[in-house]
Amino acid sequence: MAVGWPRVSEPVVLCPTDALASGEARRFDVDGRRIALVRIGDAFFAVDDECSHEDFSLSEGEVWADECQIECPRHGSTFDLVTGRPCSLPATQPVAVYGLEVEGGTVSVVLP
Repeated sequence: MAVGWPRVSEPVVLCPTDALASGEARRFDVDGRRIALVRIGDAFFAVDDECSHEDFSLSEGEVWADECQIECPRHGSTFDLVTGRPCSLPATQPVAVYGLEVEGGTVSVVLP
């Protein structure tokens, strides 16, 4: 491996693609991280399952499919599922987003 290149882990299988319905979010614990996996149509997104405003599970919130966002059920902050940026207050800090691989009927996350 070249010096200075980021290490990328092997993909970790989360679930079959049909385990989540469109508009659904589910929490997965992977390598000490809480990850919210979200499905909108045929697209999947993975973000930290912890609101940046307060330690509360985003996977328990509502998925806003048209806006491609997830809402924290505690205080109503919404987060962009592509960038992790907050779209509404009170959250002002982004949540981490994770790369995904969707192959052979399974969804896998790639951790940094």
